[in-house]
Parts: sequence; structure tokens; C-alpha cells
Amino acid sequence: MAVVEGKQAPAFSLRDADGNEVSLGSFAGKNVVLYFYPKDDTPGCTKEACGFRDFWKEIRERETVVLGVSPDDAESHRMFAAKYRLPFPLLSDPDKKVMERYGAWGEKTMYGKKKMGVIRSTVWIGSDGKVVKHWRKVSNAADHPAKVLEALESVRA
Repeated sequence: MAVVEGKQAPAFSLRDADGNEVSLGSFAGKNVVLYFYPKDDTPGCTKEACGFRDFWKEIRERETVVLGVSPDDAESHRMFAAKYRLPFPLLSDPDKKVMERYGAWGEKTMYGKKKMGVIRSTVWIGSDGKVVKHWRKVSNAADHPAKVLEALESVRA
């Protein structure tokens, strides 16, 4: 797996809901919370996105940006972000190449069956571009944003 805590995060460049190219390099000097989720406007994904939205002020106070990544297209992201007033970019990874590099695409078990899919996970990338923390499998989407904020708060400058 390419994501190792303490090592440089894999570079990426994806399009946001407005078609703008967003790359990791765009956020040099800032913390980046890069979270991968399966699908816009589904129950777990909505709870997770709204959690990051609800903690947005506190996250920004820590000079941190949040980027959500799923295979959904720009139109789906626009509708999802508007419906729930999400203040952070949602990025499209339709070919799942960035997800693969970050260990967020692979075999998983759903309802007793193995299949390929998005592995709900989050990577905290420090202001130096190195991986600070990798939540490889997020089991509770609703509680996860609070855990990310807690981790960010634990290293106050």
C-alpha cells in the first residue's frame, strides 16, 4: 500500500464539482483531510459529509482543508453539496486511480459477499505533505468526523 504514516502522501490531481483541477500540491503548508466515500447522498456518506460540515469552523481553525473523494461525477457532487450545504470540495475519481493509490479501492465484504468497491477511509496529510494518520477502514461514518477533529486537536501548534 502506498500510504504509510510518516511518509510522503501520494500526489494526486482530480476535478471538483465545477470542473476545476484540484491537486495535493495546491495545499502546500496546510493540513489536508482526504476522505474517501462510496456514493453521494446515501445514508452513511451523508452522515459523514455533514459531520465534516458541522465541524468545519473548528477544522479550518487548525489550518486544515477537507476534500471528499468518490467515483461520482461532477453533477452528482454539485447536487449533494448543495443539498447539504457542504463547504468543502468533493472530487471525482471515476477511474478510481487515486483511490487505488490511497488504498481506498479494493475487495470488501458486503452482506456476506466479496466485491470490489470503495473502502471508506481517511488520510490526514500534514502541512509538510507527509501522512500523519491513516484511518484504513472507517466503520462508523457518523462518528468519524469527530475522531478526525480530535486527532487534529491533539497536535495543537
